[in-house]
Amino acid sequence: MSDFTAKLPDDCETMIDVREGVDATDRALVELLDRRFGYMRAAARIKPTRDAVRDEERKASVINAAVADAESRGIPGDVIADIWERLVEGSIAYEFVEWDRIRD
Repeated sequence: MSDFTAKLPDDCETMIDVREGVDATDRALVELLDRRFGYMRAAARIKPTRDAVRDEERKASVINAAVADAESRGIPGDVIADIWERLVEGSIAYEFVEWDRIRD
């Protein structure tokens, strides 16, 4: 994981501090997404059939868990639901591409 050296939000005193924190957070998010997409590649390798790629129950569970976690932290759940909908759908699309690539 990346070395996160930016100031924490409560320690920021200038907009430069804030922007450095946002930029560092964005880099950390991309690093985490890289790992998440690695798990999608693993899922594509492990799942025996293409039909197994899309799992609506799992999708709902993932989104609901993210919303609950966000709300417990004071983050608007509807915003997180929208982000996670896009994230999960993008992950499923990526997994389909990987599933097909591995088996071609």
